[in-house]
Amino acid sequence: MFNAVLSALALLAATQDSGPATTPQDQPVLRLDAAETPARTNEDDIVLRSASQYAGFHRTLGEIRQREITSGAVLDQSMDELAVYLARERLVRAWLAYSSLIAEQHPQFLDDVRDVADYYGRDAAVAALANDPAYAGAFRYADQASDSVIDAIEEDSAEIAEIGQQFRLAAYDLQSERWANAVARDRQNRLAALRDADSIAAPLATDLFSTQFVSETDIGSASSMFASRPMPSLPPSTPNLSLDPDVPYEPDRVRVGRILSIAALRAIGDDNRFTEDSLQTLLADPLAQRCIEWARVNLAQCVAAAHFEYEDSFCIAQHALLDVSQCLEAAQARRD
Repeated sequence: MFNAVLSALALLAATQDSGPATTPQDQPVLRLDAAETPARTNEDDIVLRSASQYAGFHRTLGEIRQREITSGAVLDQSMDELAVYLARERLVRAWLAYSSLIAEQHPQFLDDVRDVADYYGRDAAVAALANDPAYAGAFRYADQASDSVIDAIEEDSAEIAEIGQQFRLAAYDLQSERWANAVARDRQNRLAALRDADSIAAPLATDLFSTQFVSETDIGSASSMFASRPMPSLPPSTPNLSLDPDVPYEPDRVRVGRILSIAALRAIGDDNRFTEDSLQTLLADPLAQRCIEWARVNLAQCVAAAHFEYEDSFCIAQHALLDVSQCLEAAQARRD
């Protein structure tokens, strides 16, 4: 039965322009201008609240990027701030939520979703979107929404990687500093701080990222919100910093579809428990979360194995930034 619903919904999405004539009573109503998403606040909307956390993550990155590394305490601070976002499923949920708001800026895509929900009923539309994350890509204007989402994710991922490169370069430079060559005797405290990150609330950018901001601003990448702060450029001769393999990549249909599905569910505007549960399910990417968890494990192992203070800069670079950048991408390696 459910497969039949999926097939019917996909057929409607693909053939709305060429389908048989219907009576005015049966024809779905186009609501590009009339339909509006109900007003929400950060406090009662899980998507807005999580998206605010993602904005907070990139604001934290901006602060870390500008921080001069003058002591081990500075490295500890940066590591702890990043660890708070990596704890549990926080960063993955925040990333998916923020990306879905970018998809919401495509009214034609959202209107197609509303048409299907009106025609077949909201329960059927919610079930299709919740049970097949890739289904949202079948709508006529999904490609435009997908392109915006992918561009923003790639820009954010590149920024995280650039800051990782900055810390990795610092690991080389710090070897000339006396304090950085001191034996690291705080390993147990460092590991305890990484474990305690689970119990610390991640900062939200509620002062910057609000309901009014979402409704009045063309949302792009989160990193662009802090683009006024320049990144130090790396010299061409920086050793061993090229990490991208020579492998072709293509957008991850399921991952991007999950993001579009979140936007689609919010467009339907049904606040019943079924819709809320579906949002909770879609705000989880098991592969991305597993990737983040491995980054956390590797960060702890790197810290435990470090002998000198400057090595913490490498641990932050490789596992708290570069690994995370690869986890939060919209593409996957193409298998020929």
